[in-house]
Amino acid sequence: MSRPQPGGAGGPAQRYAAALPPGQLLEFDLTPFDRTGVPVTGTTWRPAPGSPVSGHGVGYGAERAAARTGAYGELAEQVLLDRALAATEPVTAGYAELVAARGAERVVDPVELVLPAGSPYTPERPLRWLPARRWRTGEEVLVPAEFAAPHAAGIAGGAPPGGFLTTPITNGMGAGDTLERAVAHGVGELLQRDGNTVSFRALDTGVLVTGLEEEPTTAPVLHRLRAAGLQVQVKLASTELAVVVHAVAADEDPAAPPMAVTAIGEAAAADAAEAARKALLELASSRARRAFAFGPLRDVRRHCPEYAAAELAAPLPAQEPRALEAMADWARRSAAELSELVAPIRRVEGRVALADLPRAPALEPAAELERWLQRLAAFDVLVVAAEVATPHGPVHVAKTVVPGLEVETLSYDRVGERVLRRLLERGSPLVGLGEPDRPDRRRVHLTRAAAERVGGTAWFDVEEARRTVGGLYPLYREPTRHAPQRLGSP
Repeated sequence: MSRPQPGGAGGPAQRYAAALPPGQLLEFDLTPFDRTGVPVTGTTWRPAPGSPVSGHGVGYGAERAAARTGAYGELAEQVLLDRALAATEPVTAGYAELVAARGAERVVDPVELVLPAGSPYTPERPLRWLPARRWRTGEEVLVPAEFAAPHAAGIAGGAPPGGFLTTPITNGMGAGDTLERAVAHGVGELLQRDGNTVSFRALDTGVLVTGLEEEPTTAPVLHRLRAAGLQVQVKLASTELAVVVHAVAADEDPAAPPMAVTAIGEAAAADAAEAARKALLELASSRARRAFAFGPLRDVRRHCPEYAAAELAAPLPAQEPRALEAMADWARRSAAELSELVAPIRRVEGRVALADLPRAPALEPAAELERWLQRLAAFDVLVVAAEVATPHGPVHVAKTVVPGLEVETLSYDRVGERVLRRLLERGSPLVGLGEPDRPDRRRVHLTRAAAERVGGTAWFDVEEARRTVGGLYPLYREPTRHAPQRLGSP
């Protein structure tokens, strides 16, 4: 089928589109799904029959060109890396076997990648392993496939005996005209997730950032959202490795799309004002994207008819039951009910002025990556990458893996030293030191050195985690877009 022409000759969106394999490529406008007017663009790519990969992207920005670039970039990073990894035969072996054959420096210890509490992992358990490059030295290092790949469908040969250690996720992905740009974007995502792991959503610490009205970087988008009737808040999660913030909003408009009132925008940057600006724009994007993905199908057919015809004709993949059930429950609720349900993410228990948070100059991608690497001096940085030539120049896609940075604690029970320390310091009932003393308390996998640093064996309470999340699980993991509607919810 003919391709859309995204942007001017040689522009980023056109370059990303040109890198995609032959298939059905669609672009559609998501801006009409909400009232903020912030441009939001969607893209999808479907392959020829028999191909194991497909993809979708959502982009946003103050201007439409930025939204389209983001949508095509997100699409390219998914499709191109999945396609490259599907053609890469993994090594199947246990960690102990590979260390004996290659040396400990050439194989990542799965425990350092943050495993689910109570995981049956042992060093002898066979895993699938994919090659990555240690960014600072260029050495090849083997990484378990479920951490190196963004999707299970992109892993050749499927799961090993006993299954994957955890669900593959897209966190750490990036695309760009240079590998440095792609990796810098991926590192930023990792820092964002690490920074908000236990200070966000159900564990929001309630720290409000003030002074956004006086900051030229944030004032225009803040005023735009307020003019749409939103009571906007930017909340601080962390300043340890980057300034990590998230944006939420109360919306009392009775005509608001119900899913829009649950939106959150997240961001991480070296500069506090830039992080806040990004989070505000992503808040607007999240409103439109959620209304599109989990609102009524009649709206999808009305606003995106070509997309709807293609998407609804394709079979749904297997769904994570918890995510599907939770989102189906949300889909049956009104805007007022959902607003009350997510009210805890809007509570305020403290304030910090934007002027008192770290500021830093904007840098070109290579320099920005170097800045992140300096801050991550104590961490290994591993990259799984692919490059595709186009008539407009190369496209680089990458997934970056930084052992020790934390993700998915309240969704997949993944806990390592950093999350454990934060929760212990907070006196959280989610964790404790000592041997697990009941079934819902599960052992945290720690390296010997980490166990010595934290004070010994530790546990994570999975039932307490479920109670903490309560009805907020769709803020953590979502089913495939439109899945609840297609399977019978409104």
